[in-house]
Amino acid sequence: MTGDKDPRIIAIEPGDRLVVLARILDASSEHAKRALEREASERRQLGGTCLGQGLYRHDSIFRGQSDAAVWSHAEFTYFREIISGDVIDRLVRSPPVPSVVLLRAEILLTTPASFVLPTNWSGSSHRPGHKPSIEYLDVHPSRLADYREIMRRYIGPAAAKLVALNKLETFRSMEAAAVLFQDPSLGSAWNQIHLSEVVAEGFRGFGEELDAALRQTVPDGSFANVFARLNDIRTIPRWTLNLPVFEDDAAVGN
Repeated sequence: MTGDKDPRIIAIEPGDRLVVLARILDASSEHAKRALEREASERRQLGGTCLGQGLYRHDSIFRGQSDAAVWSHAEFTYFREIISGDVIDRLVRSPPVPSVVLLRAEILLTTPASFVLPTNWSGSSHRPGHKPSIEYLDVHPSRLADYREIMRRYIGPAAAKLVALNKLETFRSMEAAAVLFQDPSLGSAWNQIHLSEVVAEGFRGFGEELDAALRQTVPDGSFANVFARLNDIRTIPRWTLNLPVFEDDAAVGN
């Protein structure tokens, strides 16, 4: 974990051994949604390595293969080094609350130079104009090394600059280490997730601000050049804007 480059941010690297259990869930009714959200907020005792969690309710689709909402919630639970078998039994193998379906569960690791939080991170719910943006990306397996290098050299440092300037609240890029479960009905597939918090009104993606940061951060970087390379190696099957339901993840940056 490093904070020496800019005292305003904390960058978490793969060597810091942050492990994330991500779940994609669908609640079939408003009552089921409230029960799921209540269960998450009351959840305790996920083991001594647990650093916290965040639960997000789907609000809208920014980009996707269709405009239909496929799931209602995304959840990220953070651990130091290891996720115990008891936690996986509880959150993956055991049924969720009634009328809630687990669609996907996976273990994520941080992408090099691309998991950044401000030093004073305490969640986004106190900033009502901001919404968590969750990108689900599918990188061609043969191009994963190229993707990590682009993230390490270009996207991560530029996003860190935006976090330091408070233009993004966090930028959390994670890659799938193992898919523990996927419901055949889900359809979509991905191997990378980007979580950040953005100003929702008028949001058009990261183009303009990221371009400016790229030009300042890396001499040979510009939005058009970098994303032309990315477009050759990955797709974005779904990109959603969400509502923060429960965020207790401040310890991730400690």
